[in-house]
Amino acid sequence: MSKDISIKNGAKLDLIGLASKEIEFAKDSTTHAIYPDDFFNLKPRMILKKGDKVKVGSPIFYDKNDERIVIVSPVSGYIQSIDRGEKRKILKVLISKDGDDKIDYQINESQRLNKTDIISLLLKSGSWSFIRQRPYNIIARPDKLPKAIFVSTHTTAPYDIDYDFILGGRVDDFQKGVSIMSKIIEKPITLTVTANRQSIFSQIKNLDIINVKGKHPSGNLSFQINRINPINVGECVWVINPEDIANIGSFFKTGNFDSTRTVGVSGETVKNPKYYKAQIGSKISSMISKNDVNNFESNRYINGDPLTGTKVDFDGYLGYYNNIFSVIQEGDKYRMFGWLPFKDNHIPSFSRTSFSWLFPKNKKVNTNLNGDERALVITGEMEKFFPMDIYPMQLLKACMIEDIEKMELLGIYEIIPEDFGLIDYSNTSKIEAQEIIKDAIQLMLKEVG
Repeated sequence: MSKDISIKNGAKLDLIGLASKEIEFAKDSTTHAIYPDDFFNLKPRMILKKGDKVKVGSPIFYDKNDERIVIVSPVSGYIQSIDRGEKRKILKVLISKDGDDKIDYQINESQRLNKTDIISLLLKSGSWSFIRQRPYNIIARPDKLPKAIFVSTHTTAPYDIDYDFILGGRVDDFQKGVSIMSKIIEKPITLTVTANRQSIFSQIKNLDIINVKGKHPSGNLSFQINRINPINVGECVWVINPEDIANIGSFFKTGNFDSTRTVGVSGETVKNPKYYKAQIGSKISSMISKNDVNNFESNRYINGDPLTGTKVDFDGYLGYYNNIFSVIQEGDKYRMFGWLPFKDNHIPSFSRTSFSWLFPKNKKVNTNLNGDERALVITGEMEKFFPMDIYPMQLLKACMIEDIEKMELLGIYEIIPEDFGLIDYSNTSKIEAQEIIKDAIQLMLKEVG
């Protein structure tokens, strides 16, 4: 019996300005930044202070919830600054790059590593931060092994990247990472790929390969896990980005923490959208300059895709997990007679108030909400873009009133905020569904754990 899955609900959002299939090495970034907020529910406590020297792989801070989980430096240099906010919350750790010193871990290839050895090395090296746990999408807890590990190369989000392309030269690293991680769970890793497409990963060993067919959000791991291996009470699964599997493989081959990050820079106003080979926390200007973007002042710059990414200043830094950097126009100008139907046919419209659904070519978007937040009424529109056996509107209402029992019954353990990105875009109530879910998951972690 085939485990291949097809997801019907959703929408296809092809936007103008997708990164072309070419990779360029980013310029050397003189500074790199680590944002603790990139690690959901992690409470950082600094190990180092301003001015301390670091090597690639030097621990910078650890999680107060579990001191074994450390976040390490992606580059060699010294701590330039530690930016804090209210109540001395750590907002950003800035590292000035200098040299190429690395922490070396002795890994004997001839020695057979058991799961305890592997977990210990991953924790000490900082590579453990690449592994996230469902429920909640937090950094995985080492004491609780998962029933499965999921990796997905099936991407559907707007401006999403092509993993077959960016990992074409790292198949050996990917195979090593898969072999190492499969030893922890003592069974193959689940890899999802796009159906009816040749994949470079088809010959990788220790994998259960599952074909996925469908529109966005079929590329979100929550929906795939729900269809393939649903999470029951008390269970957990681990999820790892494909490039991070290769980074883990590289660590076990070289003994050095690998901070490689390949980023697809996309956007309608980007003059030459393409991929850049960089490092975790690189400065955005190391990939694109102001001259590479049209209407520089009139754009929004996003770490991630336009539906689920985080707004960042142009002089900011890449997020820890980001393989996507998006540039879209700010919605600071109202469209003349924008309320008229069938007028602006270049804008995607799920309610078909424009003819854009008839034209297959890529669409234009900006940040304009086209309306204010309004009453949350039952229309059935959310279910059209949420392909899980969950009632999204009822779950959102339970989250808003902080009813933990109803949240559990309605599926809070199976979702993360990013799964509601398309609902944020499509629903006529203009609510911030992702923020509601994020607050609800933080409440669950506090009250239930």
